[in-house]
Amino acid sequence: MLKLNNIEVIYLDVILVLKGVSLELPDGKIVGLLGGNGAGKTTTLKAISGLLYVEEGEVTDGSIELDGRRIDRLNPEEVVRLGIVQVMEGRPLFEHLSVEEDLKVGAFIRSDRKAVSKDLEMVYSYFPKLRQLRQATTGYLSGGERQMLVMGRALMARPRMMLLDEPSLGLSPLMVKEIFEIVKIINHQEKTSILLVEQNAKLALEMADYGYVMENGRIVMDGPAEKLRDNEDIKEFYLGLSKVGQRRSYREVKHYKRRKRWLA
Repeated sequence: MLKLNNIEVIYLDVILVLKGVSLELPDGKIVGLLGGNGAGKTTTLKAISGLLYVEEGEVTDGSIELDGRRIDRLNPEEVVRLGIVQVMEGRPLFEHLSVEEDLKVGAFIRSDRKAVSKDLEMVYSYFPKLRQLRQATTGYLSGGERQMLVMGRALMARPRMMLLDEPSLGLSPLMVKEIFEIVKIINHQEKTSILLVEQNAKLALEMADYGYVMENGRIVMDGPAEKLRDNEDIKEFYLGLSKVGQRRSYREVKHYKRRKRWLA
C-alpha cells in the first residue's frame, strides 16, 4: 500500500502547491487522480517519485509511506529501486538513442542481463510497434509511439507501482483507446498498481477502481470509480453534462462555484 498522509508541498520555500493531500494506492489496483490544469496532480506524482527536489520543491508536512516505510525523503533512484516509477507528462526521451537503447535505459538499476532481455521481449509483446521501430531514432517517433516507449521504458524497471501522468494528452482517440487497453493488461498481467493522472475524467473513471478529485492543491472528493461516474457534480464539472444529459459550457458550470466548494 502506498499512502499519502496529509502532505503539504512548497516550491522555492515560498509557493504552497499541495495543501494537505491524502490518498491511497492499494496493491494491484488502478486509482484515478482527476482535476484541471494547475490542480496539483503532477506535483503529487513528483512528491511520490522524489522528483520534487529536482525542481526545488519539498514535502514540508505530512508523510508518504510505502508499506509503512516513509519514502518522501528518498532520492528518485531509491524510489525506483523500491518499485515506484513515474511516466512523465510530455513523454521525455533520449532523442539521440534508438528505441531499444532507450528501453534499456529503464533497466539501469538492474544487473540481471538475462532477465532484462526477457523483459525487453515482454515489452515488445505489449507494444509490437516498438519491435518494428527498435533501431529507429527516438527523436523521430510520433506522439503515440513516444507514449508506448515511455511506458515500455518504465516497465523495464519491473515496477510494482506505475505513476502515469496524462497518457492520453495529444493523442488520437484510436491511439488513446489502444494505450488504455494496454494499461489494463499491464495492471492485470503484471500485477502493477497504477496511479493514473488524467484530465479526461470519463476515460479515467471507466478504468479505475477508485478515484480522487483534486482542485487548488486539495482533494475535494473521492470514492469508488463507479460512484464518481454517477455523481451529478462530476458529470457537470468534469463530463460537461447537466442532470438531464444536456451539455453545458464551462462558463455556465463555473457559476455554481463548484457547488459551494464541493458542499464544504
